Amino acid sequence: MGLLSIIRKIKRKEKEMRILMVGLDNSGKTTIVLKINGEDTSIISPTLGFNIKTISYQKYTLNIWDVGGQRTIRSYWRNYFEQTDGLVWVVDSSDLRRLDDCKMELDNLLKEERLSGASLLILANKQDIKGALTPAEIAKYL
Repeated sequence: MGLLSIIRKIKRKEKEMRILMVGLDNSGKTTIVLKINGEDTSIISPTLGFNIKTISYQKYTLNIWDVGGQRTIRSYWRNYFEQTDGLVWVVDSSDLRRLDDCKMELDNLLKEERLSGASLLILANKQDIKGALTPAEIAKYL
């Protein structure tokens, strides 16, 4: 999907977009959404279902669906794929033990036909932690 397709989507939806934020548990999805929205991040518990945050910026409205990443609920991710304009895959850059799991789940998402028109952003989170992989290393691995 090219830039022209994304622009057409934005115009068609009157500048409102549905963003699906997914990744393994403890990758930092909820923290990212709260930080973007200017909310307190001092107490965060695992997301067991989903949270929706609507963020308005200038003429744009983003409906961000923050979906839990625990292994037991990953099979439910497919319930959120319809009408997704953008997919943000959050990677814990410091969790080297679960990179195989991270790659496998991302590969599974990329095979989903209902996400075929969505733009993809891979966000290498937790870069401030010592020993974290660089974004380039993560890109090469994934």
